[in-house]
Parts: sequence; structure tokens; C-alpha cells
Amino acid sequence: MSTLSASLRAIGAIGPGFNDWDELRLQLTGAPSSIHTHTIIPVPASLPPAERRRVGKVVKLAIATGLQTCGHAGANPASLTTVFVSSGGDGDNCHTICETLASDDRLISPTRFHNSVNNAASGYWGIATGAQAPSTIVSAYDGSAGAGLLEAMAQLATGDCQSVLMICYDAPYPAPLGQARPIMDAMGVGLLLTTSAVDDALANVRVALSDEHVTPMHDAELEHLRQGIPTARLLPLLSGVARAIGGKGHQRCVLELLPGAHLTIDIDPTT
Repeated sequence: MSTLSASLRAIGAIGPGFNDWDELRLQLTGAPSSIHTHTIIPVPASLPPAERRRVGKVVKLAIATGLQTCGHAGANPASLTTVFVSSGGDGDNCHTICETLASDDRLISPTRFHNSVNNAASGYWGIATGAQAPSTIVSAYDGSAGAGLLEAMAQLATGDCQSVLMICYDAPYPAPLGQARPIMDAMGVGLLLTTSAVDDALANVRVALSDEHVTPMHDAELEHLRQGIPTARLLPLLSGVARAIGGKGHQRCVLELLPGAHLTIDIDPTT
């Protein structure tokens, strides 16, 4: 695969101990980590009340992360091509469906069913923002974040769009599913990528397939977070961006993708 290039225009971040990119950036550049503070998921006011009652926390997290990212860039969410990325979707909804199927009354409500499909967050994003642009859904277990980034960069490379909003999100499964697939807390990351340099871009990134070792976080707490939530596999990239825009110059990291095939990312400041 040849190298794919893009400008990173904006980042959104919601997770344990941080409510936005600025708070996470401080932790990535040396401020004390607060990952043991549980994630606060905002209620998406842009969803109509009826839909707001029907959605679970992963959809709320995805929408809030995407809107935060667009807000940082002053971008119109309705106009953006999107890539939605999750390793497991709505675990709470899956748990409830399993409970229902294991009971005497095995009728599944339509609301439960449509929240179980992999494109639920994408569909509600369209309702919340009025978006009708193309939307792709990616899931690849612990390599989901890397696969989603590769998908977003590939879409930019085709020339069919000038900007892609990638929204990566995960949340814990309840017991007993949570024992088989432990996820320590909810986390969402949004990346607004564009084909051309813009004045307010955070950094320029180049992505290529690699067999190099995945980059760990030097801080033990942040490494615990990286390994504890699939979305947090993006932390080495976010740390590289934070360092690049903080005056540390060129950065390089390797993100998890597939066994024996990872993503090497070169990050350069725009100024």
C-alpha cells in the first residue's frame, strides 16, 4: 500500500477523566492522568425527544463526539462524509436482547432490533444533523480504530470527498458479557480529516501499512487506558499530535490493525 496523506483539522475526545480534546491533550503532554474518573456522556440535544429516549449510551457518545469535533473546526456536520467505528456496538442493547431471548417472552421490540444493527449510530447521526452524505461503518475487534482510520484515509485518496469525519466509540458490556469482553469505560474520539491543508489544521499525517511494533504509551496510566478500551488504541496518534502542535516537531507512531500488519503514522506540525 502506498502512503496516504491528509490534514488533521480537528479532534474530539470524550472519555474517563476528560470531556474534550483540550483536557485530554493536557494529560498527553504531562498533566496528571485522571482516567479513574468515569466517562460522562453528554445527552445529544440535537436529537428529537422521541429518538433521544430510544438511543443507548453508545449512540449518544458517538453523536456527542462527532458534534464536538465539528464544533472545534466550525464544520457543518450535515455536509461531511463519515466513518463510524466501534469494536462492539451497543453492549447494553445486546445484553437486553439476550435476556429477552432467554425468557419466556421472546418477543424483541423494534426499538431493540434497530439499535442492535451496526449502523445504528450512523442512522441517528443522520437524524440529529440532517446529514445525507455517504457513511461507512467499520468494526475490526481491537484493530477497529486503526481500520477506521485506514478507511477514512482511503476515502480521501479516492478524490470523491474533500473531508471525512471519523467517529470511533466504545462502551462496556454489562455482566456476564463484560467478563468475556472487558472494556474499562466508555470513550469516543473524532478526527476530521481533509485532503488539503487549511489554515487551522492541527497537523499533517501520513499513514502506511507496517510490520513495526505497536507504540505503547510511556505513562503507565495512559497505557492502561490504551489497552483497556479499543477506541483508546488511538492514544499514540493523539499523543503524537499533542507533541507536534506543542513544539516537539515531527512525530511517529504505530497503531494496532491486524496481526503482523499495523499502521505507521508520521505526524508533522502545520507551521
